[in-house]
Amino acid sequence: MLQVQNISFGYTNKIIIHNIDFTVTQGQNIAILGESGCGKSTLLKLVYGLYDLDEGQLFWKETEVLGPKFNLVPGMDCMKYLAQDFDLMPYITVSENVGKYLSNIDKEQKNNRIQELLEIVEMTEFAHVKAQFLSGGQQQRVAIARVLALEPEVLLLDEPFSHIDNFRKNALRRNLFSYLKEKNITCLVATHDSTDALSFSDETIILHDGKILEKGISKEIYTNPIHKYTASLFGEVNELKLSQISSVEGEDEIILLYPHQLKISENGMLKVIVKQSYFRGSHFLIKSIFDKKIIFFEHDTDLKYNEEVALIIK
Repeated sequence: MLQVQNISFGYTNKIIIHNIDFTVTQGQNIAILGESGCGKSTLLKLVYGLYDLDEGQLFWKETEVLGPKFNLVPGMDCMKYLAQDFDLMPYITVSENVGKYLSNIDKEQKNNRIQELLEIVEMTEFAHVKAQFLSGGQQQRVAIARVLALEPEVLLLDEPFSHIDNFRKNALRRNLFSYLKEKNITCLVATHDSTDALSFSDETIILHDGKILEKGISKEIYTNPIHKYTASLFGEVNELKLSQISSVEGEDEIILLYPHQLKISENGMLKVIVKQSYFRGSHFLIKSIFDKKIIFFEHDTDLKYNEEVALIIK
């Protein structure tokens, strides 16, 4: 179990990470979701032991994670951390990069292991190509294979798919997270991509200004966000009073609705003016105005500019 106990940290006098506290069970995949600059990368570096904590403690199982003040070489042997800069050696081949930390005692076993990892990241055809000739996305896939080579107990991934094309990204995510579950490897993924959280993580941590805003099962975080900031990380979101869209008995309340949760109806109370239709393949995202406020909803077809329509909760 990974235990993060009320940790705080700042590069200077300004605190970046504020009293963060959570636990992760072995084998869990946790997504750390938040906007750029919210502290995601710093949190991963602290978990790995690259910095000394200002306050709090970190433990993996019974071992305390300590920073540079206590270790000549920072970082935990049982963990692997993949930074956004990949840190590949440019003048050696893809295979040599992946096998850099593998034992040379059994050459056949080493080669088989390299082949297995290259298949996971779909880079077998580039095995003998030097890293300097790879695209950014290809280098990122090689870097993922390299951190998996020694089967760490904990894997820390910082925006691991940011340079990879969408058509490759989906297959890679499936291969990678399936492999991690099979090997019971604990994984923390710092990301701004909600797909990483919704499709593959067991739980999601929402980070905002270095503080945990929400934490829970990923589906529940998406379905019932407490804060508008949380909902906005998954796409467009509308903030409305319940009385503006539905009859209310008793106290009114503020509700958060995604575009797919609204639809056009003749009986709708919320009357909006259409301003723009955006084609999204399976549907149109409609931008509209209500009381000088932008409202987004989905519709099967595009709508005319300045057309008035009424909306209800789907």
